[in-house]
This record gives sequence, C-alpha cells and structure tokens, in this order.
Amino acid sequence: MLTTRYVTGAPNWVDLGTPDIDGAASFYGALFGWRFEPGPPESGGYGFFQLDGRTAAGGMQTSAEDGPPSWTVYFQTPDADATAKAAEQAHGKVLMQPMDVMDQGRMAILADKAGVPFGIWQPGRLKGLDVTQEPGSLCWVELYTADQPMAAWFYNAVLGLETYGVDFPGGTYTTINPAGTSEDAMFGGIIPLAEAPTEAEGAPYWLPYFEVTDVDAVVSKAEEGGGRVRMPATDIPGVGRVARLADPYGARFAVIRSAPAQG
Repeated sequence: MLTTRYVTGAPNWVDLGTPDIDGAASFYGALFGWRFEPGPPESGGYGFFQLDGRTAAGGMQTSAEDGPPSWTVYFQTPDADATAKAAEQAHGKVLMQPMDVMDQGRMAILADKAGVPFGIWQPGRLKGLDVTQEPGSLCWVELYTADQPMAAWFYNAVLGLETYGVDFPGGTYTTINPAGTSEDAMFGGIIPLAEAPTEAEGAPYWLPYFEVTDVDAVVSKAEEGGGRVRMPATDIPGVGRVARLADPYGARFAVIRSAPAQG
C-alpha cells in the first residue's frame, strides 16, 4: 500500500512535464480538484498541484528538447549519488545527474536497462507528497516493460525492490514492494508489454494511478477536456474500476476506484 510513511524504495513523488502548464492545470483541476501553485522564483517554473492545500503532485512547463509530455515517478533513496551509481552499474543510465534542490532534497533522473525514465528523491526539508491513497491523489504505479524478469532484477539491484506473484483470474500479477517488507506493503506492479493490449505497441514506461470516487465521471471529464481514453472504464474483480487515459498533451496516467479492502 502506498502511504506517506515513506521508506527506502517507495514512491515518494510524482510530477508532470507538459508543454502547457496552465492548460494542464485546468485539465487536472477538473478531474481531481487540483489547484496549481507556482513555486518560488528560484524553482525555475516548477510548481505544485494542491489538493485541499496538500501537495498531490508536482509539475512544470517543458519543451520538446526535454522529451515528450509525461508523468515521472520518483522513489525514495537515502543517498541519491549512490543510487545513481548503482543504476549505472546495473546497465541503466543517469539522465540527469544528482543535484540539490535548494534545501528541499537531492534528486536525479535515471533510466532502467530498457530505457524507462524514473526519478529518485533524497528527502531534505521536503519528505515527499502530502497525500496519497485519497481521491485525487497517487495510489499505485505500474511498470510496463518487455522483459519483466530483467526489470525486477534491475529495480532490486538499484532500489532494493522485491516482487511477489499474486494470482488473478487469467494469470499472475507481479507486485513490487520495498525491501524487507511483506506483500501488504506492495505499491505497484510490473506488467509485460505483450500482456497489455493497450500498451503492446508502445515503449516501456511507468504509469501512475490516481484514486477517484467515480471512474466513469472522470473519464467523461477527461474527454470533455481534450484528453484521450486509452482503456475504457473496466471492472477488475478484487481490484476496483480502472481506466487508462492521456491528457490533451499526451501524458499517460490511470484512474481507479479501488475495491474495498477485504477482512
């Protein structure tokens, strides 16, 4: 379960790179009730999507040179420099070298062996997101990749992440959780591209999920706002109701109304 009690290896931040931060703020505001608050002048245009005064995500306007519009998932590390080095040793790449973000923390952007970008965050004054699991906030992440065993090995070597196989109708879902925790601490999954019809033709990537109270209503609002439905609202037994979307600029994300916890 993804919580704000962040531990090493757990997702502790998510942010959006978009060519139109004002347009994105309007789009996600309609979906999740977010309000975009620009950071201080020294933040270089970076700001925060606020949910009732709590930070639910970050975001900034980017250019074509920065890559396509996308969401980036960040994982907690006690030492950004050591984690970046571990990624290189595991045949990944350092896309953005570790750097201090004022006194808030230290970050880097890495890529796994398949080229999938992800971030790492070494907390300073800023520990991570203020809210998770609640409607309008991050609740799950999934990695879509061609080589599931290699991905599991890479993230174990770099972040200490562990995997569990959970049986579902039609197959097994590979979950991920921080080192030394039980499967109750799972916060995401690894899915082979070949087993995901909506993803099979695309490149591997990390997909963030945001909790909502009404998936169908959010899908409708996304379409009205110029977004695209990549997978229509679908019930998954024991999981909840899910849809995969893209915002008007192409950044991919998913929404879910989670099934009530059992027991």
